[in-house]
Parts: sequence; C-alpha cells; structure tokens
Amino acid sequence: MKCSVVILNWNGAELLPKFLPSVIEYTNDRECEVIVADNGSTDESLAVLKNYPSVRVMELKQNYGFAEGYNRAIAQVDSEYAVLLNSDVEVTEHWLTPLLDYMDKHDDVAALQPKIRSYRNRAYFEYAGAAGGMLNGLGYPYCRGRKLWKVEEDKGQYDTESDIFWASGACLLVRTKVYKKVGGLDENFFCHMEEIDLCWRIHTAGYRIVCLPQSIVYHLGGASLDYSNPRKTYYNFRNNLLMLYKNLKGLRFGLVMLCRFILDYVAVLFFLLQGKSGDAKAICQARRDYQAMKKKYK
Repeated sequence: MKCSVVILNWNGAELLPKFLPSVIEYTNDRECEVIVADNGSTDESLAVLKNYPSVRVMELKQNYGFAEGYNRAIAQVDSEYAVLLNSDVEVTEHWLTPLLDYMDKHDDVAALQPKIRSYRNRAYFEYAGAAGGMLNGLGYPYCRGRKLWKVEEDKGQYDTESDIFWASGACLLVRTKVYKKVGGLDENFFCHMEEIDLCWRIHTAGYRIVCLPQSIVYHLGGASLDYSNPRKTYYNFRNNLLMLYKNLKGLRFGLVMLCRFILDYVAVLFFLLQGKSGDAKAICQARRDYQAMKKKYK
C-alpha cells in the first residue's frame, strides 16, 4: 500500500457525514486507503461508519487522546506513507497527488502539509495550521498566515513550497518508517503540540519538513476543544514546556526556561485582568504538572 489516510475519531457522529465523504471521493487512488480509528466513541460513530463500507475501521477500546490514539492506529499501518487527518477536514480534488509526488522525489523530506484554509471563512487561512508552522527563539509556535490572533487572507503570498519547522496535525503526511523510528507522537502529551514535538524530533533525525501549497484542504478547527476552553490553555502551556525540556540543550535551555517562567506568570496576570480565572488557574496547574512530568524524560 502506498498511503494510508488515518482519521482519528472521537464522538464525531455529526462530523463524519459532513467531512468523510470528501476524503473518500478524493482519495480514490488504488494504492491508498482511508482508515477511521475510533477512539472509544460513546456516540453513534460506529453506526455511522457502517454507511461507508470502503473505509477501514479500527476500533480502539477507549479514548487514548490524539497522541496515543494515532500511535495505536499507525502501529497497524504498513503503508509507505501515512496521513494524520483530523475528522473535521474537508479535502479537495487531487489533494493527495502533489503531496505524494513531492515525497517520492525528495528523500530528505520526512513530513509535509498542504495549505490549510478555514472551513468557515474559505478565503482565509485556518488558525492552527495555515501555511506551515515555525518556532520563535523562546519556543512559542506560530504559523505562516497568522499574526498573533489575526488570520491572513490567502492572496497567494505563501504559494511557493517552503521549509517549515512543524507541520499541522490537522493534515500531516509523514513517512511511516520515520514516524515509528523517532517514536511517534509523545503519548504523555495526550493532545496539543504533540505534532510540533514530533516534527522537532524529525528534524533532529536529519530530515526536512515542507509546506506544499499545491494541495489545499479546509479545516473547521476547535472540534475537540474550543479555543476558549481553559483545558486547551492547560495542554498548550504544559506540553510546550515539556517539548522544550525534551529538545533544548545546554545554556539555551536555561535561558529560555527562565524567560518562560517570567512570561507564563505574565500570562496569568493577563488572564486575571480579563476576568478569565479559569485560564489563569490552568497555566499554574500546567507549570506544576510540568515539574512532575519532566522526571519521565532523560
């Protein structure tokens, strides 16, 4: 098998009929398969999936989260390439062809993403994925196509293929052997930023990561946790600290973590002034849990 498109589903009975048909229709190469790995859904997801007999269904016993759920699914995949595709992504005609062609021609590239636009506002980039991810000097991730909270309109400004630091987990194509070689997604993360940590390890292994704008998909976003949910704030802060702890070294690690200690509590104050005590508490809890969890890593 050339490629397996793996959709991790959890209680997505309403999303599946809306987004899965486009994936089935436009992933019709005889060397590709569509897989839905159900993460222990308690709704009607499995019943809905019976309406799509061409889809290979993997039933996971419980909700393992984004990271472990994908690891368990890809452990059962032996295709050359795997696509991690969110259940709320609409793909377009021939979306997969340029991605596979590029990977076939560039052995030094281990992962890539298409251009990701907003499903709700289709002329604009999607907040979390956009035109590929980068990381600033303090370890804060950002996207090409988004400046802070403002998302750019897609006017072709990123229509040239480009090396990026991280590819969005909303639609991430990866060499299956490399994914397994570097250890897959970090299951301790549960959800959020695990794809950035994965991409960092892919870079460390000597590979490039690319955004290929010849392919376009549309992402709804916020299907698992809403952007305003304090739980999302918690995972973003905790997992970002874990990622830095795992991947930074030496003096740079010490300087970055000192700055982050200060800035995290500035963020706490910022949320308190906005009346968002739930987010402020989430950051404090994230820092406490980071201190406990970092002992799991060498």
